[in-house]
Order: sequence, then structure tokens, then C-alpha cells
Amino acid sequence: MSDQQAKSFDEQAKTYRVQGFTCTNCAAIFENNVKNLEGVEDAKVNFGASKVMVKGNTTIEELEKAGAFENLKIRDEKEQRVEREPFWKQKENIKVYISAILLLVSWLLSKQYGEEHFIPSIGYAASILIGGYSLFIKGLKNLVRFNFDMNTLMTVAILGAAVIGEWGEGATVVILFAISEALERYSMDKARQSIESLMDIAPKEALVRRGNEEIMIHVEDIQVGDVMIVKPGQKLAMDGVVIKGTSTLNQAAITGESVPVTKTVDDEVFAGTLNEEGLLEVQVTKRVEDTTISKIIHLVEEAQAERAPSQAFVDRFAKYYTPGIIVLGLLVAIIPPLLFDGDWSKWIYEGLAVLVVGCPCALVVSTPVAVVTAIGNAARNGVLIKGGIHLEESGALKAIAFDKTGTLTKGVPAVTDVVTYGENEQELMRVTAAIEKGSQHPLASAIMRKAEENGLNFNDVSVEDFQSITGKGVKAKVNNDMYYVGSPNLFEELHSSIETSIKEEITRMQTEGKTVMVLGTDKKILSLIAVADEMRESSKEVITKLNQIGIQTVMLTGDNQRTAEAIGKQVGVSDIKADLLPEDKLNFIKELRAKHKSVAMVGDGVNDAPALAASTVGVAMGGAGTDTALETADIALMSDDLGKLPYTIKLSRKALMIIKQNITFSLAIKAVALLLVIPGWLTLWIAIFADMGATLLVTLNSLRLLKVKE
Repeated sequence: MSDQQAKSFDEQAKTYRVQGFTCTNCAAIFENNVKNLEGVEDAKVNFGASKVMVKGNTTIEELEKAGAFENLKIRDEKEQRVEREPFWKQKENIKVYISAILLLVSWLLSKQYGEEHFIPSIGYAASILIGGYSLFIKGLKNLVRFNFDMNTLMTVAILGAAVIGEWGEGATVVILFAISEALERYSMDKARQSIESLMDIAPKEALVRRGNEEIMIHVEDIQVGDVMIVKPGQKLAMDGVVIKGTSTLNQAAITGESVPVTKTVDDEVFAGTLNEEGLLEVQVTKRVEDTTISKIIHLVEEAQAERAPSQAFVDRFAKYYTPGIIVLGLLVAIIPPLLFDGDWSKWIYEGLAVLVVGCPCALVVSTPVAVVTAIGNAARNGVLIKGGIHLEESGALKAIAFDKTGTLTKGVPAVTDVVTYGENEQELMRVTAAIEKGSQHPLASAIMRKAEENGLNFNDVSVEDFQSITGKGVKAKVNNDMYYVGSPNLFEELHSSIETSIKEEITRMQTEGKTVMVLGTDKKILSLIAVADEMRESSKEVITKLNQIGIQTVMLTGDNQRTAEAIGKQVGVSDIKADLLPEDKLNFIKELRAKHKSVAMVGDGVNDAPALAASTVGVAMGGAGTDTALETADIALMSDDLGKLPYTIKLSRKALMIIKQNITFSLAIKAVALLLVIPGWLTLWIAIFADMGATLLVTLNSLRLLKVKE
């Protein structure tokens, strides 16, 4: 399905939540069943997010019938999540308890009456039926359709064990299988909780003022333009703009930043953030389905439906693997008795054990559980990873290119140094700010901000005869004295030369990557003001961490070489590329990819779009405020903070390692168990333990990704 088709499918389809998925195979069967329902044109199941999207007309009852084989529960997407019963009380697990008690009683009776007696055999048969009836129904249906999955293999093995008189082992296998399924359900629910917790972040109701009334309204009924009243200690239910009040908001749920941010009139605020101390009135700017938190949840869920490369490999492998195991089981059962005069009952038993050990469950679940867990963990920490493929590629990164302005730096010029020559610094600053008020130059705002920070009232200063000197600066009269503010070149022309000591000072500041503005008269220089784009506090630390883990860091900028080198040295990047146009950045990314294969580009998601698209992994900063960043990047750092980048690399590398461990382990444990066939040592007990153990271990191994912290 192309991106365009997927988009139109999403728009036309109705979404339902599904409860009870245990494996990708069951999800695929459910998808087929739904597609075959009357009135359904198409259906798409998202296993990671436990959703089904249906194009056409159907009802929840019909969908539940389609999922009856797995006892799936369906609810409308907008419906509140029903709290699940505690794990040990769940209906599916009660039959396991009854079956286990019957098995134990039958085993005790067999000690008294002997293995062959009909009383313990009846007990074992009852245990098999109670514990495995749902398994047999699925297995026999699949057998008729020649669909060989886990349930089919288990059904054949258990019924075969009963036929050759191994009632006790058949019953034990049923119980072990039921336990493994219950534990699998439990661990998959645990993995999915990372997304479910995101859904619970924003409240479902808000206090809204309509006319003179203040009423609690469900978020579905809140309109754009409504005024929301948010009291201290409450969470915001919708995105909006503050129209009254000042408060600090904890935005950790959206951006992952634990430090609260001050918000006042005209500031943008997000649903799911916590109002700490002030009373705010917020005008709603987006409907509930368009809020930032809704977009995050939607993108995270879509990301989990994206197949990681290793998952695609596993799915292809499993397609050939399962029929191969059936053929192997058959050969083990018939070749030794036919060719080597082996005992039929012993080798049929070995063949059945091969079927059980060959179940591809652990292998099939090895990748999706790791991907679901890692993406959920990242989202809770303010990092949006838009698919398993990007997760895996981030783990393989060798080089990261950074845009300078707005990424490594704050993107806002600020005054860094003021040097005065024999005059009152504050007064000179006041005069400079008053003159610059009339200028359009981007550095003028930095000087005015500095004057405001120092509490200087420059608006009262009378400025006359203001005139711009093209490309060099401005001049104006203040208190009948003519002042000039501009580049050192302007004063070279005015004074024919600049004093050596002042010139050295200017050169020193310029080599530090600062832009120097000069204030003076036509006779002398009064002060130097250095302005620079300030470095982000986190940049140096982030670059150091990345260099330590063996990633080449490159800074890309349109600035001149001297400024670029000054900032590059300060921040510690391993390579600097200056004087670049947007297409130069694009070409450089292509060069890096040719050299390293895996390359990330970090930018602000707007003017860096071509370079972000050309990199293996495009990382956008400040996704919480910009739709562009959310749409174009493969990974969006929701806060305007690079500090999340090393955490993302660490999480991705760990996920990649865990996926490889899972695939290797699930194949190795099966290979070892299958080798036991040669001396005839493979029992149904060992087979089920090998299969169950492998599935549980790969799932628990994947859950370690929940523990990755910054």
C-alpha cells in the first residue's frame, strides 16, 4: 500500500480497539475473517496498537464473531477503555486451574491404580478437553483448511499422544501450552501499556465557559474557540492559546522535559500538560482529534504497524519454516520404523514432539514485541519514532549531521560582550538601543533586548535625523550629537583607520564567531558590542556523548567559515561544513551516506526538509509546536532539546541488539531440541518447554526496553 493509498484508507475506514491479541498470527487470521464479513470492503489490523480499521459496513457483534476463535473483545475507538480484571481472575485462565487440578488428581490415581488403568486415563482425558477445547476447535478448523499454524501443530501432537496411549503427557502439554498462552497475553498487555498510558494523559472532560455559564463538557463536544478554565493542579484537556493568566506548566507528557515552562498570554499550550500554580483561561485552537497528544498517539500506533526489516525477514522465514517442520515431523515418524525396524509407537511419539518443538511462535513474536516496547518507551520520554524501520536504522547510525542555526544554537542572536572606551556603559547602551529601534537589522533586536534586560528605558530618548547607511549601519542625532552604529568597515571609512588596540579587540571577538557592532561619532569610537547566536546549553554535552559512542558528528551551516569554526570548536563536532546553500546540505548528506550507509540529519524540520528526506534517519527538533516536523521527520524530538538524541541512539541500539538476540535464541533453542531426536531423547515435555521457554524469554527480553532511561 503506497503512502497515498494508506492515507485515503485511514480517512475512509472506521477504527475499533481490539482486546485479546496474543500473536501476530492470530491478528492475521482475524484480519482475513473481517475481510470476509458481509459489507466489508477491506480491513487492516495493527497488532502493535491492538486496532482494526474497517472499510465498509459492519457491527461490533459481527467483528466479535470474526474474532471468536481467539475470544477477542471489540470496542469503538472513542469508547473508554474497560479496566481488565486482574490477570489471575481472567476467564481464560480459570480453565487452566481446573485442568491442572484434574491432571494432579489423575497423576495421584495412576500411582494407586497403575498407568494403564481406565480411571486415571478418564481424568487425563477430562483435563485435556477442559484445558484444550478452544485450542482443538482452532486446530481442527485450520487442519481442514490445510492452514498449519501453532494451534494445528499442537492439536495433532496432543491427539496423537492420546492415540498412542500417552494420556498423561498429552494432558501435561495442554496445561503447559495454556500457561504459556496466558503468560504471553500478560506480557503483550504489558508491552502495550506504554501506549495505553499515553491515551490516559489528557482528561476526557474540561471546564468550559459558554456565555455566563461554566460547565463541564466532554472533549468530543468542545469546539474551536471555546474558552477552557484550567485550575491549579489540573491537566489541560485540549490544545490552545492562553488568553488570561500566567502559570508554569509541566510539559513532560508531550516533550519529555521535566522542568516546568512558564506560560502567559498568547503562549501555545498542549493537551495533557499539567497546570502547576496559576489559574489559566485558554482559548481552544484544535478539535480533540487534532491535538498534539492525539497526533502523537496516532503516529506511535501507525509506527508500530510499520514492519521493521528484521520482522519482514522473520515473516518470510516462518512461511517456509512451518511446512518444513511438518515434513520433518512426518519423516521422523515413518523413516526409522520403515527403514531401520524402529518401534512405530516410539517414533510416532518423536514425530509429534518435533511438531511441538517446531512451533514458530517465539520466532514470530521476537521482533514486534521489541518494536512495540521501544516505540512506546520513546513516546513516553518525548521522542516520536515513526516506525520499526527507523528504530532499527537509528541503532545502526555511524554519522549524524546537525544544522547549526536553531539546532546546535538557539537561533536567536544575543549580546555577548560590551566594551566601552572611557564613557558610561549603561548610557551608551541606552543610546545604541534608541538608535537601533528604527533599524530593520536582525542584530538590532539583540541590542534592544540587552538594554531591556539591564532595565534601561531607551524609549524616552529623543532620536532625530535617523538615516540608514546601506550595508554598513545607521546614523542618528541624540541630544544634538550625531552617532553612528554599524560595522567596523563603516568606521574604517569614517576615521580612515581604527586604533590598533581597538582593532585587535574587534579581531579577537570576530575569531570567536561573533559579529561586532561599533558605536561612535565621526571623531572617535565609544563602544564595541559583540552579538552571536547563542549555543544551546545541551549542545556540547550531547556532541561529547555522541563522539564517545563512536558516531561522527558534522555541523552544517550557511555561515562563513570563521564563525562556523568558532562555534564548531566550542561545541566539539568532529567535522565542520560552512557556506552551504540548502542544496549543498542535500549533496553533503548524499556524500556522507555513500561513505557511511547510515546517516542521520538533525534540523528544525522546515528549511532542512530536503536534507532530512535524503538522510537515512531524519530527526526534527521541537515537534510539539510544528506539524511540519511531525509529518516530515522519521524521528521527532518533541522538546526543543538535543538532550534526547543520545537516549534515542541508546534505545535504538539496545532494541537492535535485543531483536538479534531474540531471533538467534529462538532458532538456537529449537535447533538444540530437534537434535535430541537423533538419539530418540526428545519428549513432548522437553518440546513444550523449549517452545514455551523460548516464547517467554524473547518476550521478557523485549520488556527490558521499558527500563532504558536517559
